[in-house]
Amino acid sequence: MADSGVGSLNRGARLLKEMLGPVEAGRVRRQWRRLSPDFERYVLAFLAGEIWTRPGLDRRTRSLVTIAALAALGRIRGLELNLRMALRNGVTRREVVETILHLAPYAGFPAAWEALQIAREVLARAADRPAREARRQR
Repeated sequence: MADSGVGSLNRGARLLKEMLGPVEAGRVRRQWRRLSPDFERYVLAFLAGEIWTRPGLDRRTRSLVTIAALAALGRIRGLELNLRMALRNGVTRREVVETILHLAPYAGFPAAWEALQIAREVLARAADRPAREARRQR
């Protein structure tokens, strides 16, 4: 049974921190809040706190489904954010590419091409992250 109150909001906020890390989650939440405090609340309480926390699918699977849907719809900002979260949810680079390739005949090759470009950028930044963090620690 869904709860649309504080419990969902708290679950959603925790989930976002887990999937993005606390610093990035805070940055994303501030962006949403500047656009509209209601938008931030809807995303946290309903999308993250209700939909993403349902039983039945693990986070990896939810991430792959979300990547496919956003790529098919051409929602590039959401795709970029969810690609970053997918990596933290255990999705591999190969699974990202295979998911996008699989949608090409269904959603169109231009949608898949654009999604692959975004994925390449996100994956390159993710691969470069350990080297940047090691330099910071010196």
